[in-house]
Amino acid sequence: MDSKNYYDVLGLDKKASADDIKKTFRKLARKYHPDLSKEKDAQQRMAEINEANAVLSDAQKRAEYDEMLNAPRGFDPRAGNPFRNAEGFGGGDYEFRRQSMGGDADYSDFFREMFGNAARGQRGASAPSPMRGDDQHASIELDLMDSYQGTEKTLTLHGQAYDGDGSLRSQERQLQVKIPAGVREGQMIRLAGQGGPGYQGGPAGDLLLEVHFRPDKRWRAEGKDVYMPVAISPWEAALGGSAEVTTPAGTLEVGIPAGWSAGRKLRIKGKGLPSATPGDLYLELQLHIPPATTEQERAAYADFAKAFPHYQPRQGA
Repeated sequence: MDSKNYYDVLGLDKKASADDIKKTFRKLARKYHPDLSKEKDAQQRMAEINEANAVLSDAQKRAEYDEMLNAPRGFDPRAGNPFRNAEGFGGGDYEFRRQSMGGDADYSDFFREMFGNAARGQRGASAPSPMRGDDQHASIELDLMDSYQGTEKTLTLHGQAYDGDGSLRSQERQLQVKIPAGVREGQMIRLAGQGGPGYQGGPAGDLLLEVHFRPDKRWRAEGKDVYMPVAISPWEAALGGSAEVTTPAGTLEVGIPAGWSAGRKLRIKGKGLPSATPGDLYLELQLHIPPATTEQERAAYADFAKAFPHYQPRQGA
């Protein structure tokens, strides 16, 4: 009798971790479960997957199975099963166990020869198995101020749910979501148990919300730091001064240094997005030239030109 390679059945390496085995089994079970799958060989594949999982997900069974795989001549049931005497794996006469307990037809001859009915009382391959629902992804659009203050949003979600007979139906539901202060662009908010529905009593998956900020000409965020343009007058640019500026962190009194230059920024520490270590706020100083619409304003510009007779703005251009 040929032995079975349960690692190949699940598409795993022999060094796969218990977590790898669990994740792979869930993935394959969703694909081939007879009540859910449209694959032609779903029932046969599900039986193989269940059998492989019954061995590899049990530390003791896996250890004995690995020992068999590593044996010099492999496993020969005709020579007697050297593993059958281990506690929990049956012992005694196989034919008697099969006739008295019954219902082990879903497992291969190899499995029954090696393990008897050890896993039979736990879960049969043809019986519906509880499965965790899928994690689902969605995006949520926020204003930058939502991150400064924290907020609650109502989301309308379109998904699926299982009826009592196990069939899927469309479902629309509303969900109140608490948005924590300090959330950032691209960050994922995990809502446990709000994802895809579980099957046969299995737990629901999680909902992962990816955060995006609405474009706002007043300011923008880069990580925890916030940038905002601030207009200054020619006299503020030249002489400096003090200005009251409305920022996402509130109204601030800002000192403008004399001697403006293009691209200059003022850093206000700790006034970016809130966090254990808050981000910074950067004020991007932008020179605005007031229009000359009256005789008095034009005269002021003429006097200004006379005050700088040697200034050549295009020198070197």
